[in-house]
Parts: sequence; C-alpha cells; structure tokens
Amino acid sequence: MSQPFRRGRAAQTSVVARAAALLALAATASVVAAAGNAPGKTTTGSIGAAARQVDGDFIRNNAATTHDWPSHGLDYAETRFSRLGQVNAGNVRELGLVWSYNLESTRGVEATPLVVDGVMYVSASWSVVHAIDTRTGRRLWTFDPKVDKSIGYKGCCDVVNRGVALYQGKVYVAAYDGRLIALDAASGRKLWEKDTIVDHKRAYTITGAPRVFKGKVIIGNSGAEYGVRGYITAYDAGTGEQKWRWFTVPGDPSKPFEDAAMARAAQTWDPAGKWWEAGGGGTAWDTLTFDPDLNLMYVGTGNGSPWAHRTRSPAGGDNLYLASIVALDPDTGRYAWHYQETPGDNWDYTSTSPMILADLKIDGQPRKVILHAPKNGFFFVIDRTNGQFISAKNYVDVNWTTGYDANGRPAEVPEARATDKPYDAIPGPYGGHNWQSMSFNPQTGLVYVPAQNVPANLMDDKRWRFNATAPGAIQSNTGWNTGKILGAASAANKPFGRLIAWDPVRQKAAWTQDYVAPWNGGTLTTAGNLVFQGTSDGRFIAYDARNGDKLWETPTGTGVIAAPTTYMVDGRQYVSIAVGWGGAYGVFRRAADREGPGTVYTFAIGGKAPMPEFVRARVGELLSGVSYDPANVKAGAGLYVSNCVACHGVPGVDRGGNIPNLGYLHPAYIQNLDKFIFKGPAMVRGMPDFTGKLSMDDVEKIKAFIQGTADAIRPRAVAGTGQ
Repeated sequence: MSQPFRRGRAAQTSVVARAAALLALAATASVVAAAGNAPGKTTTGSIGAAARQVDGDFIRNNAATTHDWPSHGLDYAETRFSRLGQVNAGNVRELGLVWSYNLESTRGVEATPLVVDGVMYVSASWSVVHAIDTRTGRRLWTFDPKVDKSIGYKGCCDVVNRGVALYQGKVYVAAYDGRLIALDAASGRKLWEKDTIVDHKRAYTITGAPRVFKGKVIIGNSGAEYGVRGYITAYDAGTGEQKWRWFTVPGDPSKPFEDAAMARAAQTWDPAGKWWEAGGGGTAWDTLTFDPDLNLMYVGTGNGSPWAHRTRSPAGGDNLYLASIVALDPDTGRYAWHYQETPGDNWDYTSTSPMILADLKIDGQPRKVILHAPKNGFFFVIDRTNGQFISAKNYVDVNWTTGYDANGRPAEVPEARATDKPYDAIPGPYGGHNWQSMSFNPQTGLVYVPAQNVPANLMDDKRWRFNATAPGAIQSNTGWNTGKILGAASAANKPFGRLIAWDPVRQKAAWTQDYVAPWNGGTLTTAGNLVFQGTSDGRFIAYDARNGDKLWETPTGTGVIAAPTTYMVDGRQYVSIAVGWGGAYGVFRRAADREGPGTVYTFAIGGKAPMPEFVRARVGELLSGVSYDPANVKAGAGLYVSNCVACHGVPGVDRGGNIPNLGYLHPAYIQNLDKFIFKGPAMVRGMPDFTGKLSMDDVEKIKAFIQGTADAIRPRAVAGTGQ
C-alpha cells in the first residue's frame, strides 16, 4: 500500500475568478524510468504494426473488452468506463507504483494518455508529445512542435494540451499555435502539418485533443476571451486535406452566410452590437463525441465574445450557437440539430465540458441520450437522435435561474443579467464543472462528475471597446475582451471541490466526496467497481463506485487535473495518470504543499517502484523593502488587473501556482521589475513583452500596488503562505 500523504493547506477562501495566461518556471529534467515488469518487448516494427490497426472498427471492437485505450475518452461515446476488473474494489489496496516518467514540464498537464499494445502516447504543456513503453516506462520518442513561447500570452488558460489522437499508424497533435500535425506513430517523425487558423490577426490557440471520425481528423480552437469566431474543421487523416469547416456563430451579416444554419443563427443576434467585430465567440475548444450508428457527431460550443450579453447583442436574443450542443454530419459538416443549454450566455457558461453518450431507460422507455454537466451548474439529459430536451437538474448550487421548464428553457433570475451593479455569479466563470473529464459506469448507473465552485463577482464594463485597454479590465492590455469587470465587489460565496456520483435518471446525487480546494482532476470508472480521481492537493485516489468509500490513495507530488487511463498489457492491468499542476486556476493558485515536474505515474497490483522525490512548494517570505509612493497604489491596482492578475494572482493573497505570486518574490525582482517585463528573460518561458504597452511610470505604479498590497495584508498573513 502506498505511503500516507500529508495534505497541503486549504486554498484561500476569498478569490476573484480570473482566467490565466502564461509564465513558466525553468523547464529542466531528464527521463525517469523506474523498475518495470517483464523485459521490454517493444520494437519500432511492433509499434508501427499495432498503431496501423487503429481505425473506427478497432475503436468499436475495443469497446467490448477495453484492453487498450485508443481514443481520448476510451470509446466513441467517451464513457471512460473500463471493462477491466483485475484491479477491483477487493484488491485495489495492493496497487503500487510500477514506473514513473518525467514529462519535463513545469506547466499544466491535462492529457489523457492513449495506450495501444503497450505503447503510450501522451502530450504535455507546449504540445510536446511523448511515446512511452508501458512495460518499462522507457522513452521511445518525443516530438516538440517548437511553439513560439512569445505567444504564450495569447491563451487564457495555460499552455496546456489535452491529448492526441491515434489512427492508422499516425499520431495527431493540435499544437498550441494552431497547427494540426500528423506524426509517424513508430518514430515520431512529422508526416504533415496544417495551419488551422483562419485569421492570424486574432488570438486563436488550440488546447483540445483532436478526434478521428470516419477517416477525418476533427479539431476546434480556443480564444473567445480574446475576440475570435469559433469553428471546427475536418481534415483527411491520411493527407491533411481540408474536408469541411463549420462555424459556430454567424459572421458579418453584410456578407453571405456560409450555410442556412448561420443565417438562422444571425436572427438571434442584434446587429446593433456588431458582434462580428469581436468575433462572437462560441469556440469549440474541448468536447467532441460520435455515434457511428446514427452517423452524427456532437460538438460542445463555448461562451460569447465578449462575455457581456447586452454588449454584444443589445436587444438580447439567444445568440446561437453559443453554449450549445450541436449535432453535425461527420461526412459533410452539415448542421443536423442543436440544443442551447444557456441562451444568451452572460457568465462564460461554456458547453465545452466533456459529454457522454449512453443508452438509458427513462420513464420506462429506452432512450439514446447525451449526458452533460456544463459550466452553468445543471446536469442535462438530451435525446441524441434529435436534440430533444429530456431533463435538467442542478448538480451544484446556482443563482442565475430557478430551473428549466418542460421545453428546456431556463427560468432566469432577472438580477443575474443586471448590467449596472455587481453580481455574485454562482457558479462563476470557472464553472460548476469545467473541462475535467467525467465518466459513466453502466453497472452502477452513475456519472462521476468533478464538480467545484470558484467564487466570482461580475459586472458589465460600460467602458469596453474591442481591443481597447482599460485599467481594471481584466487582462485588457494582453488582449482580453470580456466586457466584464471581475471582482467589482468581493464574492460572498465560498470555494469548494467535490466529486459527485450523479444518477442521470433520477437526476440526483447518489454520493459525494468533498475536497479542500477546487480544480480536481478528471475521473475513470471500471468494472472492478472503482472510480479513480486525482486531486488538487496532490493525491491519486480510488473510491468504491457504488458508495464512495475511499479504498486507496497515493501522493503525486503536485496537484492533479488530468484524467487517468487503464489498460491491459501482457495479461496485467495498469492504471496510469499524467500529473502536472496548472490550467486556468492552477497558474496562480495551488492547494498542494509539494511540487514537481509533469510526471506520468503507472500503477499495478504488487508494484513496488519508489516514488520520485517530492520537494516542498517554494513560497518565499512576504515581500518587503521595495520603495514606492503610496499615492501610486490605486492607479497601480488598475494596471495590475489589466496586465498581470490572471497569471500571477493577487500579490500576497494567492499562493502562486505554476506561475509565481509576485507578493512572495525576492525584493530584487520587484525593485527591478522593468528588466523583467520589457524584453525580459522569462519571455522564453511564455512571459509577455510589455514594450510599448507599459511606460516606466506605469511600472512604478504596478510596483507600488504589489508592495502596497503586501504591506496591507501583512498583519493577518500567515508567514510564507499569504493565508
């Protein structure tokens, strides 16, 4: 049994919601491969032969045994339910480490590893791909797409990548900078690459995992916080030739619409808001599923650009197809149907959280359904044949609506759309459930949802103009276009993290487990009556899927945000998880008191390999000694919010995540702040260059805010933590 783990301190209980973009610690490391089982049998030839078998038939046939993990959610339905039971509720206490592998990453790791015939394919931050021999933990090859680190600030939520796709001998990775790249699965050699970005003047990025449906590689994009128009594109898996593209929101109405779906959508937007200037949003940055029997693929779409509904569409309107599930024909990209979960989104309530396809008996009748728990706090059951609403029930507290009517329309609370006063959004923009994967166990009938709350206070920003910088407008000087003021007042609700076992038929929780902080990892469930999940405070845990009893846990050295995977090799079941703290919340805040590089841990019954060494998270003394003019603190606060807060957090209040909190740096860094923000040394790790964006006078004001805030909290701060 693994050694007990000492919990880190609870995260701060007061937090202003903010998304993050990019700064890194130095990336150093070497491959760590601990003791394996049998001597390695993997050769380049065997890798290629195994990978060439993976196609649609292979994925469908594997779903009956789940010996391999060939696609992002295990199967096309993305259930993340493994039929393996060698590791089960009766023996999981004997689970031990077999090997660990250093991903050489200090930023967020969000990928679910793919495994076929003993070869693992996993991505780390900056879209670097690793192929690993699962028998030994030995590196087979790596591929670095060499993303220009200077564009790191163009992504809201860390330089992450959620994984790769595997098809007919090729590995596909969507790079952060928007390239879709095909690699030879045996060697890692690049075979082709395609630029997926329609407009490089806008801050498009990609963080999601591609999928392959019917010989086409499908990928969406990110960037709605910055002002882009969402779309997804299909490419020929063999050649990279573009097959189709479907936009998620309408473009400029003075130009012809791409299809009838866009013409219909435009009727739900008010042209007085000139939504197309800020793109409109709707980016399809994560979830994609496929039903081969119905020949339909399902896309979850994102938030509006800007967030503020009345700013982008003054007369109101649903603003299709924001915050929706959309069904498309995978052969042509033609629209089939949609269901909008949050009409006229006003709170960053994306519908990009992972969805699951399932067949359930509801009211005595068999139904083909989509199970979905998006950011807005409701668990939806939708008929996947036609988009008909079946039911919705809140899985966390909500205050923006009192519920959904029989037609699937929310009954909104009027105050939630107030444009002239602060409002505590519950859930906040981080969502009741974000991108962290949920799983469905047909044996228990339960869905295992990583739920949370990160408090946020929102108000429309009447000063907002597209791409205009305004002090106090979050990250507006790095390209954000939310149209909202975050933290106009202190949010009264409290943060939490929670694992919920949700019954989608009865629409209620069967059991829950609470955590010390939000931003816990995705889940895996198995026929062995187990649920696995990593936590923000640095643990990997197995629960009894039936009742939530904790059966096993092990330390991971740092917080976990990705989802685990399990597979069979040479008759032995393994459980693996890729660990690396980060993402939108993790860039500026941590819950674990240990830290380490991105790492893949692989466990099996009887494993006895030693854990790599963990080090205590480095949080220095509260900043002191930096000279400043107190009269500059107020102006410095506005500049700090518009340039720094999403990455570094509030000085001295937040602890820092995978990016340091400036309230705990050595005084020399802050005293010489100009040397770091004007073409500074951290640019090679993702730090923006503020040359031409800030003046030396601005820098002095920011310094005043950083030191002034540290001085203001000093009497009540716990030394070294800011708590």
